Amino acid sequence: MNTLTPGKTQARIGWALSIVTILFMLFDAAGKLALESHVLDATTKIGYPVAAIRPIGVIALLCTILYAIPRTAVLGAVLLTGFYGGAVASKLRIEDPLFSSILFAVYFGFIAWGGLYLRDERLRSLFPLRR
Repeated sequence: MNTLTPGKTQARIGWALSIVTILFMLFDAAGKLALESHVLDATTKIGYPVAAIRPIGVIALLCTILYAIPRTAVLGAVLLTGFYGGAVASKLRIEDPLFSSILFAVYFGFIAWGGLYLRDERLRSLFPLRR
């Protein structure tokens, strides 16, 4: 009989959330590294020069790789949080819509940390939801 224990189910949900984060960030980084036209338009609209787009893509890719590796996942999550914070600040500066644009990065921050929290027992012991 193949029954999942609460710990296994929790870890699988955590990995599913983490994979959503990883795939989204890989897609984002690839668009920046390839200098796709929609990425150029969106990034320059925010106020960044074209010359900054590839370096931002490299940073996104490195943060994502760190997040994807279990031993460095917490460091990756911290760095992704900073990356998302920059996105929020950039969107606030140009007065984009709050829920659909500005908070999009916040939503991904919750998904990234939620996934890591569910898959990493050490993180749950550091920040228990209840005692």
